[in-house]
Amino acid sequence: MSIKIGIAGPVGSGKTSIIEKLTNMLKDEYTLGIVTNDIYTTEDANYLKNKLDLNNEKIIGVETGGCPHTAIRDDISMNQKAVEELEEKFNPDIIFVESGGDNLSATFSYELVDYYLYVIDVAQGGDIPRKKGAGLLFSDLLVINKTDLCPYVNVDLEQMKIDVKNNRKNKPSLFLTSKNEESFKKLKEWILALL
Repeated sequence: MSIKIGIAGPVGSGKTSIIEKLTNMLKDEYTLGIVTNDIYTTEDANYLKNKLDLNNEKIIGVETGGCPHTAIRDDISMNQKAVEELEEKFNPDIIFVESGGDNLSATFSYELVDYYLYVIDVAQGGDIPRKKGAGLLFSDLLVINKTDLCPYVNVDLEQMKIDVKNNRKNKPSLFLTSKNEESFKKLKEWILALL
């Protein structure tokens, strides 16, 4: 049985790039499947098919045709079908389910995934943790991405860390940047601990 890990967050927060990086870090040790969600396209799935050294059949693009969080929380049937197809054909160790770009209220149904992380990025504003939202508050892991951009977007990273801690209480969070391999190793460790 596969472990299913959801990845949600606003448009441009880095969900697809995180999946790409994690897949490259994990693919030699584990079998992987990926389900992406877009409203009217399979853009993210196509990107990953072109970038990853992974059988293209292990990457399924779901066109939701409507509200992104509905497809991962309320009516999960399209995503459930894609996950079941991957399990039947390949029985991967890990399946990543990427939501369409969504707002801070996005959460996954635990009937679809076992765990989920919610991704925000510093360029969306240092006040995002104070705005809360279900995805930010209740996800199994909050990822604050692109921390290397803080100086360029006038975000106080230390204040953001305080706000995350205050709003997440004891739930885990991770500050991430593609410029620092160690931060991605911590994300990989979090996933391996789930296995």
